[in-house]
Amino acid sequence: MSLPVVAIVGRPNVGKSTLINRFVGGREAIVHGEEGVTRDRLYLKTDWNGRDFLVVDTGGIVPGTSDELLKSVADQARLAIEEADEVLFMVDADAGPTAADRDIATLLRKSRKPVILAVNKCDSIKDDPKAYEFYELGLGDPLPVSGLHGTGTGDLLDVIVSYLPPAPPPAEGEDDTLRVAIIGRPNVGKSSITNRLLGSERMIVSPMAGTTRDAIDSVITRDGRQITLVDTAGLRKKAKVDYGVEQFSAVRALKAMERADVVVLVIDATEGVTDQDKRLAGIAEEGGKALVLVVNKWDLVPKDTYTLPKFKELVLSELHHVAFAPVVFTSALTGQRVDNVLPTAMAAAEENNRRVTTGVVNEVVTEALALNPPPMRHGKRLRVYYSQQGPVKPPTFVLFCNSPELVTPSYERYLENKFREAFGFAGTPIRLWFRARREKSS
Repeated sequence: MSLPVVAIVGRPNVGKSTLINRFVGGREAIVHGEEGVTRDRLYLKTDWNGRDFLVVDTGGIVPGTSDELLKSVADQARLAIEEADEVLFMVDADAGPTAADRDIATLLRKSRKPVILAVNKCDSIKDDPKAYEFYELGLGDPLPVSGLHGTGTGDLLDVIVSYLPPAPPPAEGEDDTLRVAIIGRPNVGKSSITNRLLGSERMIVSPMAGTTRDAIDSVITRDGRQITLVDTAGLRKKAKVDYGVEQFSAVRALKAMERADVVVLVIDATEGVTDQDKRLAGIAEEGGKALVLVVNKWDLVPKDTYTLPKFKELVLSELHHVAFAPVVFTSALTGQRVDNVLPTAMAAAEENNRRVTTGVVNEVVTEALALNPPPMRHGKRLRVYYSQQGPVKPPTFVLFCNSPELVTPSYERYLENKFREAFGFAGTPIRLWFRARREKSS
């Protein structure tokens, strides 16, 4: 069952993200003195008195603006209101009721959703006179709070929970959600691909690089499997990242990769593979993540019969350290082959979690050693006595041998290639651990 949703709305810089971080007990939403930091909807799970629910951090609403980006931010906030079970309207005690607050209050009354009015930045929670001014908005009793110091937030959460719909019965079984992180450099089409996969304009899409600031979660279902898509901020070279909001966004994106089951790396077909693409692919490989390469903007590339295979060969040559990754050529603008992304990601996740029986593993290793015996090193030759699979995510194989120091990098690559020839493992890195025979018992 899906969790109830509480949308937090208000003007820019009234403290919505600060309050959400207080609710969830961490710095999940980006907080910064600059207005307009939050742009897309950010969904975060929290709980109070045994009730789980989602809070949605939205961008600040600026009624009547002519700025296209601010209009898009406001549209995202309106969508959050539409899908929410209740709305928490935040205002600024120091600023008092503004014309924008009145316009937002009118919008909320028309929504016919339960609305809770929270007056942030109150110095005194009990009988704070600043809160009384907001009765004029016609949204019931204003609740004074301080998101920064946490005062009044417990009472506010009590009210929020009281408006939630009845709790569903507990779900049975383990969470089988597949987390797919969509990463890449700025302006390669990550949000456009996400919107195509979702079938709605959930993410703000703009020609301006860096429009997405947070890692944004969206839950969908494909073939009976629940999938969480995480659209991340574009990652530039560290030397080009300014301290502040962009640096925080980069950290969020990297954390999203750490938590993901599958990483979808989006590459701009008009620019080809860049050094930053190589770095991001390396981070995914080092993390043992299933990986899918998506070459986007394919509609902008002049083509002939051999363009696609040649381009794929070039991509895998540049990204030779992740040559195991499947490549999908897409156009988010036209929708071309975007539907292939999720099935490919799901298949890569299965390979990342795949197990092979011990008997078959030993057969593959024995045949590989016979076809190409290990080279002599320090007057000795590598001998492998026994092999078995260890952990998964990624698939890891333990080879018990006479001396791990005798394994050369080239021979390790040879054995890895033999494992891939035998078992496939498309879309996932694999690991080979060489252990001295005396370590077998451990």
